Amino acid sequence: MSKPKVEIYSKDYCPYCVKAKSLFDHKGVEYTEIRIDLEPEQRDVMIERGGGARTVPQIFINDQHLGGCDDVHSLDRQGKLDELLAIEAKENQMEHKQVMILGSGPAGYTAAIYAARANLSPFVLAGPQKGGQLTTTTEVENFPGFPDGIDGNELMTKLEAQAARFETVTDYGEVIEADLSKRPFTLKTDDKTYTCDALIIATGASAKYLGLPSEEKYKNHGVSACATCDGFFFRGQKVAVTGGGDTALEEASYLANLCEKVFLIHRRDEFRASKAMQTRVKNNPKIELVLDSTVDEVIGDGTNMTDLRVKNVKTGETRDLGCTGLFVAIGHHPNTDVFQGQLDMDDAGYLLLDGSTSKTKVPGVYAAGDVADSHYRQAITAAGMGCRAALDAERWLAEQE
Repeated sequence: MSKPKVEIYSKDYCPYCVKAKSLFDHKGVEYTEIRIDLEPEQRDVMIERGGGARTVPQIFINDQHLGGCDDVHSLDRQGKLDELLAIEAKENQMEHKQVMILGSGPAGYTAAIYAARANLSPFVLAGPQKGGQLTTTTEVENFPGFPDGIDGNELMTKLEAQAARFETVTDYGEVIEADLSKRPFTLKTDDKTYTCDALIIATGASAKYLGLPSEEKYKNHGVSACATCDGFFFRGQKVAVTGGGDTALEEASYLANLCEKVFLIHRRDEFRASKAMQTRVKNNPKIELVLDSTVDEVIGDGTNMTDLRVKNVKTGETRDLGCTGLFVAIGHHPNTDVFQGQLDMDDAGYLLLDGSTSKTKVPGVYAAGDVADSHYRQAITAAGMGCRAALDAERWLAEQE
């Protein structure tokens, strides 16, 4: 049987492109990468082949359009992707690790650095978004040690290299089933079963969407959750960003460099973002603040978004902004679903810890970063929690011995 032809349209600074490519790399599948930022003429080709899709990546197998990153991961979870790739089913492999770390953001890699230096041979399961949320950030200005700021991708590459220096092993994979009822703990991915003596959960959080039917209809066709990934498609156009935190304001600033105008929509009359970020946005003449307002409806022609209707929460009045793109930055939800019923969580799904430690209710299981932090949610606090988790795990393992 001939190998299927896999094509991935992508661009730089796109964590979802990395996520999609990592999936095919993990399966040992060769693909052709078409960089629309290096070959701008391919942008329109991709949009036509993808039925109007204006987000990256867009993936094709034997000229069949599969969709974006979430679409191919969904096919993989259903077992359909291997069929399309003509991959024969493999017997599930089993491996044992002393310390497993789930997640490859600042919390995960910091935990790995500390655990590796303690000779615990940590194994990092990178998860679907290698590098975590920082890979969507073009400039990190508040991480200590970088007076001129640092690109989010570069920072995560440095953390990964530092962990590897101490012989941390990192592999691609996402846990789809977990059993924490007995030791060693058991964790299953789509093709492997792992057991481990100690577990550090640093799976981070994923972007929330508004939940509007019209938003879902035009997702990838005007609606996006990543400005650095998809702002490229809206150059010279009017777009909107909804949200009030640092992420929303940073995305608005980034888009203002590309777009004719950026509407920044927030449901309150003041932002929760840092003062420095607020000053930057308010001083940018290309950004218009739309306060006390929410997104009422994404308007489209059946294929692509053509406008956006907002509603003032105080007056009830609605108006159309005349923009062709919407970037949603309203926060994240913790990636803890696989541990439902096994670990204590709050109503939003954040893991509950024992006091100021990283300990969950299950001895030997620890949590760090955005899975357990609904308040600060910063890279530096996540890194600190990763350190704490590694130290807690080290002491607990020593007690077991």
